[in-house]
Amino acid sequence: MVSMGLGRYRLPIQTVIDVLWSALANKASGYSPAIENVVLAVRLPRVLAAMLVGASLAGAGAAYQTLFRNPLASPAILGVSSGAGFGAALAMLLGGGALAVQGFSFAGGICAVGTAIFIAGHLGKDSALVLVLAGLVVSALFQALTSATKYLADPLDTLPTIVFWLLGSLGRVTASDLYFAAPFSALGIVALFLLRWPTQVLEAGDDEARTLGVPVRWLRVMLIVAATLMTAAAVSISGIVGWIGLLVPHLGRLMIGPAYARLLPASILLGAGFLLLVDDLCRSAFATELPLGIVTAILGAPVFVIILARARRQ
Repeated sequence: MVSMGLGRYRLPIQTVIDVLWSALANKASGYSPAIENVVLAVRLPRVLAAMLVGASLAGAGAAYQTLFRNPLASPAILGVSSGAGFGAALAMLLGGGALAVQGFSFAGGICAVGTAIFIAGHLGKDSALVLVLAGLVVSALFQALTSATKYLADPLDTLPTIVFWLLGSLGRVTASDLYFAAPFSALGIVALFLLRWPTQVLEAGDDEARTLGVPVRWLRVMLIVAATLMTAAAVSISGIVGWIGLLVPHLGRLMIGPAYARLLPASILLGAGFLLLVDDLCRSAFATELPLGIVTAILGAPVFVIILARARRQ
């Protein structure tokens, strides 16, 4: 409620509650159409999108860190963010509208991860390390393609739009964006929850997991598919937002411990709350709205250093 009242056009919390309650009860709120539009068409989708993106990125980050047994793994490790960025930039270069940008972004993220899996598979090794290296190669490739797209874009019109999108923002999120992204994020989150117990066994290593009857290769593929769906859906509506998938799982470990079965729901909840707070700061701290990617980096880098220092002392 507090978040929905923040912004350049501030609203009292009671006004927000009255408008929401009237919409649920399907009756007139007594407020002007302008206020109702701000609450229902602008602020509500934005708040829900911030929570959805934060939960998706943090949940995917927790899954990747457990899957690869690497505390520095993030949702971008297999190139999904780079692929999504290229897809969005290409759609803007071709003159596509908001729906085209979102669709191209989602498809680009899926394509990047699929390419990484294809490369790793044709190298003939069922290894997490090979998959990560393939992801780095694919990420570099799509970053180069994005740079080429920006080079070809109109510097007075299209280029600023591409750059701002790549920095991450929820300023133009609508209900239709949520309708597109929410099913994919929900599907990924449900899949991660259903697989949380066998995934926890992976922390002991592939050989130990196989000894306990866990189908490691199948589980790895399912986790990658679920986390990729969540990340691609999130990036398609917010742009590239860094640090959430890397930082939030570490916060969760600091609060409740390293057990993945508990870390996953904690990361999802913390991610939703963290990005909501960051978005509140982006749109209310200054006269001009700041991109999400800048603020998450400014906040995330020192917090991550503090977490690492505490973990080392412990």
